[in-house]
Amino acid sequence: MVRKRILKIQPVTIPQVKALLESLGEENLDQFQRRSLDYAAKFSKIDAEKAEKLLAELKEMELLDEEEAVQIVNCMPKSIEELRVFLAGGRKIVETAKLESILSLLDKYRKKEED
Repeated sequence: MVRKRILKIQPVTIPQVKALLESLGEENLDQFQRRSLDYAAKFSKIDAEKAEKLLAELKEMELLDEEEAVQIVNCMPKSIEELRVFLAGGRKIVETAKLESILSLLDKYRKKEED
């Protein structure tokens, strides 16, 4: 029996999961991994490279922790109301102007994807 150790726990975006599973090759995936790849393919809003860049830019803003930034990239909210859902269940108060700057950043990546 092969024992596996967890070396690092890190939140990843759905597009990153999709890219990782695709890199393994579909013929090498077990049933759970195939289902995960199918889910990731259906629900990825942007590609993995853009998701990584967007995630980095969101973290640079220093308004969000990594888990919040990952969830925002996964869902790509389109309004301030949708964006507030991701901010620690309402425990974190963020100025509307800062939320608008996050939305404009998301829109920039959304437009790139549509082009």
